[in-house]
Amino acid sequence: MKNLLTLALLALGLVMGASAVARAQTGAVAVSPADIQRLQDAVLDASGEVSRLRARDAQLAARLQDELDELRDEVTYLRVKSRKQTVERAEYVQLRDRIEDLRMRARGEKPQAGAAPEQVPPPAQTTDPRRVNAGELPVGQQLDVRLQTRLNSGTAQVEDRFESTTLVDLYQGDTLLVPAGSLMRGVVASVDKAGRMDRKASLTLTFDELVVRGVAHKLRATVVGAIEGKGIKGDATKIGVGAGVGLILGGLIGGFEGAIAGILLGGGGALIATEGKDVDLPAGSVLRVRLDTPAQITRPGEDARR
Repeated sequence: MKNLLTLALLALGLVMGASAVARAQTGAVAVSPADIQRLQDAVLDASGEVSRLRARDAQLAARLQDELDELRDEVTYLRVKSRKQTVERAEYVQLRDRIEDLRMRARGEKPQAGAAPEQVPPPAQTTDPRRVNAGELPVGQQLDVRLQTRLNSGTAQVEDRFESTTLVDLYQGDTLLVPAGSLMRGVVASVDKAGRMDRKASLTLTFDELVVRGVAHKLRATVVGAIEGKGIKGDATKIGVGAGVGLILGGLIGGFEGAIAGILLGGGGALIATEGKDVDLPAGSVLRVRLDTPAQITRPGEDARR
């Protein structure tokens, strides 16, 4: 029995050692729950520093608050991701440094040598196809997607998954990159229910996967608008990469009733309810989303229309 126990411990040691070597070779060192908690504490500290900054420089405080809202959402996303898969240490370190950089700017301090540089907002969308890599959806690209199921802040839970479908064909030149009806999956990143003490409800959704012709592509996208829509008008059912979905409201999609009543867009893509009600997105609601990371749909020379 003692020999069997010894052999079992040796086998366990070999397995753990092999796992550690594999992680070292891939650079994927697991981020622990304690690491995520440290990020959340840093965001909380940064929130207090931005609040104190408002008395000295209201404009800078407003800009930093927008950045802080996005960082808070990224911490939430990283927490959700860490429960599903291994998160590389570099991703954690980059986010930690960005939070610390924001805190230093809120205190009026200059970044230390080697610190992460100030984050620059994503470039504006462009209609010039030469600025977009072949087969790529660039950062800032917008898509209109239709929810397949109802989402409500009164019943939704953090980490709930949901699905939507794209509304129009997305082309790059003559190449169809994303056909209408492609599946776009997301997760509830944060939720606040309406309360009795004048607490406004909110719902933050993050999109993390686009399925094109059966192939799943990882991405990050946030909501920039919630619209009530009833369908496609006529045959004009396509847009171009870099053109932005704002063109759709000019006539591609008909039957719009405008923004969903009682919902405002907050920082970091949060949907905020007014009048003390919960955020309610019925099935069929149209969400306008913006890519925060690029997505390579096809490779140069690959036929996307097959």
